[in-house]
Amino acid sequence: MLDFLARSESHAWHQQLARLLRTAATPDFPARLDQSLRELVGHETVLINAYRGRRQPLLIHDDYPPHRHEQGVERYLSQAYLLDPFFAAVSNGLDQGAHRLRELAPDRFEASEYYAHYYRALGLVDEVGIFCRVEAEVVIAVSLGFGTKSPPLTRRALQALRYVSPIAEALLTEYWKWQGSQFQQRLAEQEPVEAALASFGAAVLTAREQEIVRLLLAGHSTKSAARELDISDGTVKVHRKHIYQRLEVSSQSQLFRLFLDHVALVSRQQAV
Repeated sequence: MLDFLARSESHAWHQQLARLLRTAATPDFPARLDQSLRELVGHETVLINAYRGRRQPLLIHDDYPPHRHEQGVERYLSQAYLLDPFFAAVSNGLDQGAHRLRELAPDRFEASEYYAHYYRALGLVDEVGIFCRVEAEVVIAVSLGFGTKSPPLTRRALQALRYVSPIAEALLTEYWKWQGSQFQQRLAEQEPVEAALASFGAAVLTAREQEIVRLLLAGHSTKSAARELDISDGTVKVHRKHIYQRLEVSSQSQLFRLFLDHVALVSRQQAV
């Protein structure tokens, strides 16, 4: 430990940490955290969102330029988050630590329309989330995106993020203690997503078929969906055939587009 603390690299990091500590209670902290983590692992993009139950995420900080904001931020907050593995993980109770996207995503996630629609369209190839429960019902996720313009996410970089995540979590908790009040009303006003998920295809699909649709859209393979629902692969295939027939689609791409159109419609109805 003494040898580590005596190194020049350690000195630079602790200076960075001291700056973070001084700003933890200020509105500038999310940007400062982004800068510190970027110097550590060189991520390309960042989104810092607050999640409350199954409600729409609330954006706290991002670094997307104006010309990419619609695709990288607004599209996620209005539609894409519904199928996001990070959102699903938080909904299922994940509230601490640094986790790689592929550790949380379904087995066929990178072949899913969601991945193509959001990640590939943004040039992202990997992502790490640092999660922190800042109060009983609120979890903050710091999502670091790695793409063609950033260094690849190495094992060393991932391990570094895992080692510093307890510090980031403590600082995020302190930030929310002092700054969280400005977000509380907006977070309470965020719409739950159950209406969009529960009503998609409800007029023509059975409850089981709706469950399978959600799993397939999220990137589960036939085998994975069968495992999740404790049914056979063949049963899932039969349900998929019926789903396509009843929704009048012929591909996963068409199913995904139909789902996004439905989400947009429900969002407009809720806004009235």
